[in-house]
Amino acid sequence: MSHPSRPAPQRPRVGLLVTCLVDLMRPSVGFAAAKLLEDAGCVVEVPPQTCCGQPAFNSGDRRTAADLALAMIRAFRHCDYVVAPSGSCAGMARRHYPELFPDDPELQREARAFADRTWELTSFLVDVMGVTAVKARFEGTATYHDSCAGLREMQVHDQPRRLLASVEGLTLTEMADADVCCGFGGTFAVKYGEISDAIVSEKTARIRESGAPMVLAGDLGCLMNIAGKLSRQGAAVQVRHVAEVLAGMTGAPPVGAPAAQTATGAGAPAAAGTRDAAPAAAGAEARS
Repeated sequence: MSHPSRPAPQRPRVGLLVTCLVDLMRPSVGFAAAKLLEDAGCVVEVPPQTCCGQPAFNSGDRRTAADLALAMIRAFRHCDYVVAPSGSCAGMARRHYPELFPDDPELQREARAFADRTWELTSFLVDVMGVTAVKARFEGTATYHDSCAGLREMQVHDQPRRLLASVEGLTLTEMADADVCCGFGGTFAVKYGEISDAIVSEKTARIRESGAPMVLAGDLGCLMNIAGKLSRQGAAVQVRHVAEVLAGMTGAPPVGAPAAQTATGAGAPAAAGTRDAAPAAAGAEARS
């Protein structure tokens, strides 16, 4: 089911749902998201926030998930929109928050109102704010991975590709099976490590077959998982969040690379020795 868009206020107040992984592992994605939203004419706020509740929800702990959801709903109550640089966390809020309060009509109403205002970053920019191009430059070629939640829960597919097409110097080449899971799935990668590894091995094979020296995606959990596998395979492929490229903020090393590595173009190699992403992501208690 598609998410209904509505005309945005002239200067909408947007609450940035940073996500656990961005906060703990890749803050540059949050700064890039804020820049993109401000460039689109939004007033950006970052309310005090914690986990969206997805790990608890996926583990069957509905009570904890509901407590975290309610804290999030109250924190963003004053915002016209809630935008996340993650289809996974946005999907949790939009698709699952309303079902967490079946016995409380008032809280369910609040949850539905929150869900209706929640968007994934690139979808919000294109579908709500009407952004057709960004002012960014990146010399090189990239391929794009569609995260499961972003694609299936938030209908994110064309939006990042439209915006990437406007990045000066960037060539986007499609990999085969771009819409197939990378094997992360949050706690799935920890509970079912062998299955996760088999799935991400297929994904990295498709990335390498594309010939692109850089892979982009909209969910940091996917990117960490992919970066860890590519590193263990010794593949010279950069891994980056799409927001960083769209915002022209690629000064930070690629995902999984040492802090000393500079990012000078899509051909710069990913660092060897990157540790497995799944345990780090699980430790952050967030799927994306």
